[in-house]
Amino acid sequence: MFDISAPLILVLILVAYVLLSIKILAEYERGVIFRLGKLLAEPKGPGIILVFAPIDRLVRVSLRTIVMDVPPQDVITRDNVSVKVNAVVYFRVIDPRKAIVEVESYHYATSQMAQTTLRSVLGQVELDELLSERERLNHQLQQILDQHTDPWGIKVSSVEVKHIDLPADMQRAMARQAEAEREKRAKIIHAAGELEASEKLSQAAVIIAAEPVAITLRYLQTLTEIAAEKNSTIVFPLPIEMMHLLRQITGVEKRP
Repeated sequence: MFDISAPLILVLILVAYVLLSIKILAEYERGVIFRLGKLLAEPKGPGIILVFAPIDRLVRVSLRTIVMDVPPQDVITRDNVSVKVNAVVYFRVIDPRKAIVEVESYHYATSQMAQTTLRSVLGQVELDELLSERERLNHQLQQILDQHTDPWGIKVSSVEVKHIDLPADMQRAMARQAEAEREKRAKIIHAAGELEASEKLSQAAVIIAAEPVAITLRYLQTLTEIAAEKNSTIVFPLPIEMMHLLRQITGVEKRP
């Protein structure tokens, strides 16, 4: 049996205590240390730090951006349409001391604040604005959330409305509205085409009226097109101008 002296035992205990007191923080981590319950001046890290338990208590805080999914919220818009809306919030800790001291759980607090803000802001707009002006609403949500979480040392960088769940009857109504809008555009295009065609026909009538022989050429062209279809019987009206031309050729037309 080896006789280990008391000083050696104390040295071994001291070495073990120092080794256990060494903590390593990653580049994206900061350590908030409470010494005898009192917060130290500045967060520690990254790298190697010493935490002397039980005198010191270390709280690790991540500085990376956190992506938080906001659960679907029942929202009644200003025009009394009930919808379910969920969103995504991007935030990160910029002051580890405030994030630990000023609020019990900054994750839970930010989540609850995002839910209430989502219902409050989207309840003040109409359904058409909610569907068409999503970018503006995202910016408004981000500003309000960032203002409320700033005392906690939290920076909200972005809020994105992810999905809007409409009632079935509202989806059918919007489908009918879209179909009516498409029919409206089709009728407007058709009417514009009819107007343009009538203008062109009017111009053609003026040109033909100035040149009587032009109508005869047009009749002959039409006769050629009909004959190409190999019809057995063709009823073709003879224009008056052609009759006058034939009379002049044969000398039948009376002279004054």
